[in-house]
Amino acid sequence: MRAEIVSMTADNLDENAIARAGEILKKGGLVAFPTETVYGLGGDALNPLSSKKIYAAKGRPSDNPLIIHIADMDSLDRIVKEVPEKAMLLAEKFWPGPLTMIFQKSDQVPMETTGGLDSVAVRFPSDGVAAALIRAAGGYVAAPSANTSGRPSPTTAEHVEEDLGDAIDMIIDGGAVGIGLESTIVDFTEEVPVVLRPGYISLEMLKAVLGEVRMDKGLISPDSKIHPKAPGMKYRHYAPKAELSIVEGETEAVTEAINRFALAAEEREEQIGIIATEETFSRYPRGIVKCIGSREEEETIAHNLYEVLREFDQCQVSEIYSEAFYTPRMGQAIMNRLLKAAGHKIIHVQGEK
Repeated sequence: MRAEIVSMTADNLDENAIARAGEILKKGGLVAFPTETVYGLGGDALNPLSSKKIYAAKGRPSDNPLIIHIADMDSLDRIVKEVPEKAMLLAEKFWPGPLTMIFQKSDQVPMETTGGLDSVAVRFPSDGVAAALIRAAGGYVAAPSANTSGRPSPTTAEHVEEDLGDAIDMIIDGGAVGIGLESTIVDFTEEVPVVLRPGYISLEMLKAVLGEVRMDKGLISPDSKIHPKAPGMKYRHYAPKAELSIVEGETEAVTEAINRFALAAEEREEQIGIIATEETFSRYPRGIVKCIGSREEEETIAHNLYEVLREFDQCQVSEIYSEAFYTPRMGQAIMNRLLKAAGHKIIHVQGEK
């Protein structure tokens, strides 16, 4: 049976639909809903059977932890053993918002929700629709991104329906999301806070509040055999159907290299996909070229990344080549997602000397 789809915004909530969605979650069903980052696939975080349903619907490995979404600070007391002082500082600054924090879990949180770990990932989203749903569901909603595991995360309800329309009970359509990349994840189970996933809240922003913060080494290495402490650390994610490669170097050398790839494909009677920016779009006369945004407004690149990756699935392209995006503030988060989508396949090019 196809999921029921209901439309609303934070300024115009459908209270009856929210109440129905809350009941679905309380009874162990699944509801997809918007957040400020991406769409989430919600289940009752304290019901182990709901978490199992989430893994099954997504085709997601069960050792990949789920994030518990809350709608008020008081809810933390039931699901975590303690909240470190530094975590409270971040909460005061960035909650509600695109930040997930990892704590030692309480006995109330089932291992099925945490991927077998003694720690739990918690987020307090700022989206009004998400907050209303969380309250209607009893205050604790486990929600990874609402996509088939490995696919680009959904930034519209249409993406959710495409991937999970036959596998879940309801989709709340709140329109396109604001940010377009998943939340920043900071681990507070170690002495020095560790960034396990970069996002809209950058390392520099975290350091401004906390002082010492370090990046997890697994963010740099393409392979990790350690048990993941946060979503997306261990498995390939965000991937389009065609093979994706990132071309890195000086702008002139990158555009020349991608144009060579496009010409070679044309000679094979194939077409490649090209991910470009407003600044470089006109430099690519061949291939199917999609503009991801502007380097001058890097939030546009983050916002459009998953949409562009999904759009290429509708095109007959043999391969996709993307420019690299080492932009000042969000470049770390953008490249983290792009590298995972490409399976860490990078082509380094150099211009003529």
